Amino acid sequence: MKEAMLYTSLPDEHVRCHLCAHECIIAPNGRGVCQVRENHNGILYTLVYGELIAHHVDPIEKKPLFHYHPGSRSYSIATAGCNFRCEWCQNFDISQMPRDQHVILGESTSPEEVVAAARQSRCASIAYTYTEPTVFFEMTYEVARLARAAGIGNVYVTNGYMTEQMLEVFHPYLDAANVDLKAFRDATYRRHIGARLQPVLDTLKLMRHLGIWVEVTTLIIPDLNDDLDELKDAARFIADELGPDTPWHLSRFFPAYRMHTHAPTPESTVERAIETARAAGLHYVYAGNSRLSADTVCPACGARLIQRSGYTIVRNRVTAEGNCPDCYTPIAGIGMSG
Repeated sequence: MKEAMLYTSLPDEHVRCHLCAHECIIAPNGRGVCQVRENHNGILYTLVYGELIAHHVDPIEKKPLFHYHPGSRSYSIATAGCNFRCEWCQNFDISQMPRDQHVILGESTSPEEVVAAARQSRCASIAYTYTEPTVFFEMTYEVARLARAAGIGNVYVTNGYMTEQMLEVFHPYLDAANVDLKAFRDATYRRHIGARLQPVLDTLKLMRHLGIWVEVTTLIIPDLNDDLDELKDAARFIADELGPDTPWHLSRFFPAYRMHTHAPTPESTVERAIETARAAGLHYVYAGNSRLSADTVCPACGARLIQRSGYTIVRNRVTAEGNCPDCYTPIAGIGMSG
């Protein structure tokens, strides 16, 4: 075990964790909501440092990040655990392992080994993904520092429930993030996730302020977060607070984990959501888990710039300067050129 970062000591050997917005007060021999941070005699330990439950080479589009070095590869790692309890989790077998199975499994791996594997695989970035990377923060922090020194980028695929303190420590090494905006109603977060909405909104705004490239994903679930008024509110928030160049990925839901009574999201619902987002002024809106187009088009002239087939870039027409070749409008993102 490794002593955790970002906690304070309290009387009677209790501790308060400052890693995520739950800010758990943990009694001796107790664990936080994530189930992977444990108090031993007034010292908080991470139980997952270096214990990788997954490591794969993925296209960056799978994260999904469409405006961060499109067409590149990302070395993706995860440990067990999560600070959310989403009823529809696609990776519940590893994210909820400590809670549901009462075990923490993983393959012992050093930060140096992760960076070496990323370099050997010719990956442009390392993605902390599959489960919630905030809960294995100490590992991501050590890997990210080594990756930055090696010229490799760092990206988070996250629920956005970290504290300001965590981001202040980590942001110098974090290049991009895809943040799940799971709903735009606090009641949905409280009932179905075990969290609150406002900390996620605060994280999104802070990431933007700190200069981290941000993309947003919303999984549209029938009768849970597919109301058009709710989607309009979310679109306005993204446009007004994060900026109209912020990509929004709107994905279809398919039954998973504890939510098998819901039908898959109709394609027509995603189409309406995309229309709503564009009406709110967003320039880059994408369909996920769908047959609808996920191409990047110029927000000024409508030219198709990056054509995608699944996670594969078929064609990239963005100029070396990062502009549309037809009207010279700058295309938002990092490393966008073909």
